[in-house]
Amino acid sequence: MTNLISNLMRLWSQPLPTDDDAAEAAFRQLYTDPVTINGAKTTAVDLVVRARALQGAFEGLAHELVDRVEAPGKIVIGFYLRGRHTGPYPTPLGIVAPTGLPIEVRTTDILTVTDGLVSDVWVVSEELGLLTQLGAVALASAVG
Repeated sequence: MTNLISNLMRLWSQPLPTDDDAAEAAFRQLYTDPVTINGAKTTAVDLVVRARALQGAFEGLAHELVDRVEAPGKIVIGFYLRGRHTGPYPTPLGIVAPTGLPIEVRTTDILTVTDGLVSDVWVVSEELGLLTQLGAVALASAVG
């Protein structure tokens, strides 16, 4: 399953094919369609939109795998995602304009693998830390 992890990281960090059908096919080689992410059914079309948003907001994306635990049908990975914020980044708080700042996000993925494809993902990502790095959030006492 080491190849699966490498392929997943490459898919999210390297530019996708410009053709939507080819990009969706790339996700279908690694994920079921739909795949369940944090309890929500997510299609290959949705994954392409997410990956393009990530890759459009950050350049030089790279993953550093910190730890991996495998069991039959399960993989848990802890990793850092690093890059530079060079494009608009959509967040639940609104769009963060490009800052040019480097980013480092700690993430844990719990993957269920069915017939060689990721069928379920629980993602725990350090969103608040990322928003803080980008200057998008601060303590109220620091602002006022």
